[in-house]
Amino acid sequence: MSFRTPRARIAAAVAATATALVLLAGCAASGAGGTDDGADPAETVTLRVGAVTSPATDIVEAAGDAIADGYEIELVEVSDYVTINNMLAAGDIDANFSQHEPYMTEFNERNGASLEAVQPIYNFVIAFYSKTLTDIDELPTGATVAIPNDSSNTARALKLLSDAGVIDLAAGVDPYAATLDDVTGNPKDLQFLSLQINQLNTAYDEADLVFQWPSHIAALGLTPQDDGLLTELDDRFALQLVVPAADADSAATRALVDAFTSDDVREVISGNATIEAAF
Repeated sequence: MSFRTPRARIAAAVAATATALVLLAGCAASGAGGTDDGADPAETVTLRVGAVTSPATDIVEAAGDAIADGYEIELVEVSDYVTINNMLAAGDIDANFSQHEPYMTEFNERNGASLEAVQPIYNFVIAFYSKTLTDIDELPTGATVAIPNDSSNTARALKLLSDAGVIDLAAGVDPYAATLDDVTGNPKDLQFLSLQINQLNTAYDEADLVFQWPSHIAALGLTPQDDGLLTELDDRFALQLVVPAADADSAATRALVDAFTSDDVREVISGNATIEAAF
């Protein structure tokens, strides 16, 4: 057994204490994210946003330029409106910008989905077009009229025809929920052709009258302002930013809303004569 003098014991205690303080300081630095070569920056969160066609795709890209630090937007171009909602419901994308709220509500009801519209972005003029007519009064008896086959846009098309006196809808029916079965007056014996929105352009050469969104009819070189025989602008059909309902209040969704209502997006909207800002 060995013995230390009081002076030796004090020196040993001081040395041990100094060593412990060095170790603790190292642990504190490590716990705060400090390393010898510096802390890594926080990882950027990529938000995948689906859109079908311009100008929606242009706005997604503009929002990508405006998104807050810590986030980035990846545009996912999708060919049709059913697929883009299925992708969002399945979690394959984080948001989409392709539809108005009535269309989204119909999708939820038919598919047991829980999508939520979190911000209207732009409104747009809808119209009926004709390759052969220059005035709706020229519509011949037995004319073929192409309209969308989803319920919300079917009703929108029928309401537009009813407001113009071309057809009559059943008394008391909600015009925003009207179906072909609600057409009680059809003096011109119109023949209705129901198609998906992205197929209506194909009917332009054959049908006498075609209902279409401006984003699609633009492919034929037409605009509602210059070529529409019947036109309508209704705020309830503003194009919405849509996310899963569970994410409606998330930080990522708040960042998306801020980006989609930014000056960058407003500039894109103001440069397109067929749409107007809804925020």
